[in-house]
Formats: sequence, structure tokens, C-alpha cells
Amino acid sequence: MRKRELKNIEWSIGIIAIILCIIGLVALFSATQEAEYDEFNKQCIWLIVSLIIGIVIMLIDYQSIVKMSPIFYGAFILLLIAVLFTTPVNGATSWFDIGFFSFQPGEFAKIFVILFLAYTIARVQERDKKNINKPIKLLMILAILMLPVLLIIKQPDFGTAAAFIVALAFMLMTAGIDKRYILGIVILIVVCVPLIYNFILPEHAKKRIDIFLNPESDPRGSGYNIIQSKLAIGAGGLTGMGLLKGNQTQLGFLYPKTTDFIFAVIGEEMGFIIACTIIILYVLLITKCLYVAKTAKDEMGSLIASGITGVFVFHMIENIGMVMGLLPITGVPLPFISYGGSSLITNFICIAIILNISSKRQKTIFVK
Repeated sequence: MRKRELKNIEWSIGIIAIILCIIGLVALFSATQEAEYDEFNKQCIWLIVSLIIGIVIMLIDYQSIVKMSPIFYGAFILLLIAVLFTTPVNGATSWFDIGFFSFQPGEFAKIFVILFLAYTIARVQERDKKNINKPIKLLMILAILMLPVLLIIKQPDFGTAAAFIVALAFMLMTAGIDKRYILGIVILIVVCVPLIYNFILPEHAKKRIDIFLNPESDPRGSGYNIIQSKLAIGAGGLTGMGLLKGNQTQLGFLYPKTTDFIFAVIGEEMGFIIACTIIILYVLLITKCLYVAKTAKDEMGSLIASGITGVFVFHMIENIGMVMGLLPITGVPLPFISYGGSSLITNFICIAIILNISSKRQKTIFVK
């Protein structure tokens, strides 16, 4: 990597990601003491692996990776089909269990679907920027998205499926989609939501929505986790109860405390100040990623950065929202903080691609 490219890199994005990881490791250390820090130790290993993979990705021109995206897209479609035949874990067939590591293809698929979508949209707009608004072209792009989304819904994993949709929404807005399509989608959502709820959603998904609306209706069953989560956050106060001292966290009332509800652990033991700091860090991360999308040297880079930003936005809002009882529980991890090798590696690959795109920008004096 040349000196000019190193100078252009938006290093603050990587720094924010590492700070979030450190906060996550502290929370995991406290949350896993009764399990002899097993998940904490594994997360440390995955962090090292993620950083190494991220550095390698940074050294490869993102345009070269994009050119191979159709192959990776096809490979992950096959993996998403194959994972449906695995043994269910907590009612979902989302993982390949390969001993010490559970591989979740849906997580990694986010990267290559975004890359392939960027590749396709850029090709569509080569001759005319308005091609994105032609119905046939738009349907082709939607078909690329819907194939993996439907396979992920089949697992079922509605949270990950929603992340794909939000990513495409960000990319289409970057590509200049006509406002009439946006209005049409909003109307379609309003019309379809009650139909999907009544006729398509499985019972467990309906129950999650019902519990979100009224968790006290089943306080010892489906509403238990969200009630405990809100109790944990409320008990933390301004500065928290202290590491290893949270009642809900240490007495086992909060579950799963290392993945879905890690933010509740932070709220209880580290308090409102650290919880707010995390939200501020995410806002900075998202702002910086959008800045990279705005200043990328080509449309493909802008589209990729926008899609990745969409994933981060969705995961942050959905995880923190569900932990606070503001959104339904979907099992979406909190980027860089929740326990999970697949999620952490995926997030660092995304960060590496963003940094890669930022390195190829023209002189940054044009946008200061």
C-alpha cells in the first residue's frame, strides 16, 4: 500500500471499532466469570483472527474483490441452502457446527451480497445513471437480494434478513433511486405488515411481537428476558453497579447475556455514562462510514460503503432497541461487542473494506 493511500485512510473508523471491542471484552469478562471465562477467552482469539483477516483485506484492492463477488455470491447461496439441513440450534438452522467454531453463513453472506449488489448496480448505471429507475433493472437487483433473504427467513432468522434489506435501501438511495419508488415501498409496507403478521409469520415470531407490545402478559415465559433486561438497565443508574456486581447479570436472570443482551450487562454494571458512550461511538462510526461513501473515488466504492453502513445502522438500532424494550427481540448481535466469531470477523471485514475504499480516494483536500 502506497504512502498516499495510507495517508488517505479514515483511521478513526478502525479506532472506534477497536474501542467498541475493548468495551465488549470487559463486559464479556464480567458476564462469563461463572463459566470460567470461556466465551471471553474465545472472543479474544476471534478478535486477533479478525484483525489479521482485516489487515489482509485492506491490502487487496476492493475492486479486485468486487470482481470476484459473483463467485462468492453463488458459493454462499449454496451454503445458505446447505445450512437448512443442519441440526436446529434454539429452533434455527443457521449454523454449521465444526467443533470449536460455529460458522454462520448468513453473517458472512452480508459482505458478498453487498459486494455483488454494488457490482450489479454499477454495471446497470454504466451507460445511464437513470437505469436504476427502470422497473426491469430494479427487479433484477431485488431478485439478487431476495434469494439469500428468503433462504435466511427459512432458517428462520428474520433479524439477519432485515439487515440485508436495510443495506440495499441505503445502496439504492446512494444510487439515486426515484422518490416514487420510496413512497411506493412505504405504502407497500403499511399494507403488507398486517397481512404478513396474520398469514405469513410463524407463531414464535408473532409471539415475539406480542411480547414486545406487552411483555407483562407472560412475565415468566416469553416476556421474561425483556423484563429482566429493562430491570438490569434501570438498576445500573448513572455509573453502574460495578463489574462482577450486577444482580441480573451475575445471578443468571439475564439470558443470553453474552450475545443478544450484552448491552443490558453494560447498562447494569457500567451504567448510563458508558452505555451512552457506546451509542455516541456508533453514531461516529456510522457518520465516518457515510463520509467514506460520499468521498469514494467511484460509484462502486460509494455503494459498498453505503451498504455496509446500512448493516451497522440496523444492528445498532435493533439490538439496543430490543434490549430497552423499544423493538421486538430478533436475536441480532451488537456489532463488535456481542460474543460471536462469525459476527466479529464479518464486522472487521466490513471495516477493512471501508478503510480500503477510503485509501483509494483522491486527495482529501477536496472534502475537508
